[in-house]
Amino acid sequence: MENDIGLTQNDHTILSENTDDINPEINSSTPQQQPSQRKPKMKFVATASLCLISAVIGGLTTVAVVPYIYPTSTLSQMQTSNSSFAQVSNPTATETTYPVAQIAKNVGPAVVGVSNFQTGRNSPGNAAAQEVGSGSGFIVDAQKGYIVTNNHVIDGAQKISVSLSDGRILDAKIIGADPRTDLAVLQISDTKNLTAVKIGDSSKIEVGQSVVAIGNPGGTEFARSVTTGVISATNRTLDIQGEASFDLLQTDAAINPGNSGGPLVDYQGQVIGINSAKYAVTGFEGMGFSIPISDAMPTIQQLIATGVAKHPALLVSTDDQYNTYAKSNSLPLGAYISAVTPSGPAAKAGIIKGDVITKINDAEVKNSSNLIHELYKYNVGDRITITYIRNGQSNKVQATLGEISSTQ
Repeated sequence: MENDIGLTQNDHTILSENTDDINPEINSSTPQQQPSQRKPKMKFVATASLCLISAVIGGLTTVAVVPYIYPTSTLSQMQTSNSSFAQVSNPTATETTYPVAQIAKNVGPAVVGVSNFQTGRNSPGNAAAQEVGSGSGFIVDAQKGYIVTNNHVIDGAQKISVSLSDGRILDAKIIGADPRTDLAVLQISDTKNLTAVKIGDSSKIEVGQSVVAIGNPGGTEFARSVTTGVISATNRTLDIQGEASFDLLQTDAAINPGNSGGPLVDYQGQVIGINSAKYAVTGFEGMGFSIPISDAMPTIQQLIATGVAKHPALLVSTDDQYNTYAKSNSLPLGAYISAVTPSGPAAKAGIIKGDVITKINDAEVKNSSNLIHELYKYNVGDRITITYIRNGQSNKVQATLGEISSTQ
């Protein structure tokens, strides 16, 4: 798949880790999930504006690559209100905090299991769909039956089933899915006795703050497992599709395959993150990553309202194979432009094939994922300054960001 300013991969494995950046590669999720993703071709085109290299921790299929980022699917159901998007401000020191047992009791009923069913490519046409992976999700609107999960949990599904805390197993339909942010919204028709989560404010999260993760590590056998920890860091970047769009929350609460799509909850019982990835390398423990809920909500609301998410874009394609060449020849790293959409924002600004983008405004760009990450800080129609290298010379131009949707 071609993405605007980004590489396209379904599962991801972390190859190296820096203080601020982690470069993962693709991987499957948990014991039964989809087969591991195809390796990128020697020259792969990643549509440069919004395509991301999505972090796949969602399914239950375990990946055989080490090191790698686990997609973490979980069944997190968060708390009590039946109203649409029960949003609460981040608690102050005077507000009530709850013991973990109470948080699990309140939020657990809003956490669901999500199973991805597909028919094998070599199966007869009338063969029944088989479960190839599973993850987690949480109810955000009890009245309408809306459930949030990761896109990689439901990617490629021909049938999706949702398991509730009361034992019901229901078919679900996809309201909208966005690989560029690794987010998806499902809906179930039977809304009897549903519980919705409370949405917190992840912008006020502090390092060291206590959190709870709820989900289905390993599938239904360990449904609604509760783990605790703290926020280990904020503003982390993963070089994987979907997660590359966000400054992620890092936590040492246990996150495992099957936890993907489940909630990360504060001690006021509010969802502050969507568990999506884990740094799984021998010798490393307690490095899970969550999409901040405040950053995710605009896309979630778009998916609910229209079924489609729209993002800012330069409408170019990139090829990170350039960086291998650049490192061996002491050249600047950046996002190598392999194609430019005619009449798109980059074309109008004078960017051409072969240019290497090294900055968006004052932020450095070292690869395609960095480019996506920086672009997603802006809105469609914003004017930005692009620094790029052409024929060994550094140049600057201004461009007005265009638009690309989750269906493109």
